[in-house]
Amino acid sequence: MRGGNEPKVARSRQLRKVENDAEEKLWSELRGRRLNGHKFIRQLPIGPYFADFACREANLVVEVDGSQHANRSRDRYRDETMNSNGWSVLRVWHADVLTGRKSVLDTIVAALDGRLNEKMIGIDAKFLPSSPSGER
Repeated sequence: MRGGNEPKVARSRQLRKVENDAEEKLWSELRGRRLNGHKFIRQLPIGPYFADFACREANLVVEVDGSQHANRSRDRYRDETMNSNGWSVLRVWHADVLTGRKSVLDTIVAALDGRLNEKMIGIDAKFLPSSPSGER
């Protein structure tokens, strides 16, 4: 993590130690530029939130959601905060990472390559592109 914000650094480190099985499996595919050469990091602070995974080169956040995130209004504010800070947000389901990882990775690559560039809300994923400055 860049900068010297020690409380956020400490929180990021703490969050990385308690990742769940889906996050662990997805991280094994994203780390070390394994996904088409794109560099991802874990638990990047964006505003008051921490992104599960982020690719700075593409300003893409990937969130792995469990059932507790279904129709959660707090996630909408989280997404809006990340979008207003210039980040596109891709939300995928925990179960899909475990049972259909190739499909999840294909969706991430589509977002990275710009093939997924419009708002999309489906049963298996949600993509919210960052809004241009001043737009909401």
